[in-house]
Amino acid sequence: MSIEVYQPLIQTLLAAETEQSGVAKLGINVPSLVAQVINFVILLTLLYLFAYKPILKMLDKRSEKIKESMEQAEKIKQQTAQSEEQIRTQLEAARKEGQALIAQASQMGDRLKEEARKEARQEAEAQIAKARTEIQREMEDATDALRREFADLAIKAAEKVINQSLNKESHRKLIDDVLSQAKTLKG
Repeated sequence: MSIEVYQPLIQTLLAAETEQSGVAKLGINVPSLVAQVINFVILLTLLYLFAYKPILKMLDKRSEKIKESMEQAEKIKQQTAQSEEQIRTQLEAARKEGQALIAQASQMGDRLKEEARKEARQEAEAQIAKARTEIQREMEDATDALRREFADLAIKAAEKVINQSLNKESHRKLIDDVLSQAKTLKG
């Protein structure tokens, strides 16, 4: 705003002062009032240009920053919620996996127990079979020894009865044949 805009207003006010109107009678100094009005308008113009606009810009920037901060806070809140959900999902998956591992370990333990029982049973059966075989062999050895002793006793008895010495081997063969025939008759 320039002073030219206010020029007609100033002339009107000066003319009114010279007439000594009712305003002067009230004790109002018109040139001083005009100067104050002009000063007030100039002050308002200066304030508008140098204070109001920068303050408005600063307030607009501040409100924009606040708006961005609020949006960013909302994004962070959403990301936090998503992270919590992911963590909850991962914990649930880890819990299920842990339970599966425990169940698998339990099954493996049961299987190992069963295998150990089976091996022990097989080992016991093998030892029993071995013992039976050993007993059978010992019985056969004892039977053979008993036959030999019986044959020797029979030969000695026959020698005493006959009073002569027979060939031990031919006599033994004869007794073995007789015992074998007796065995087949029993069996």
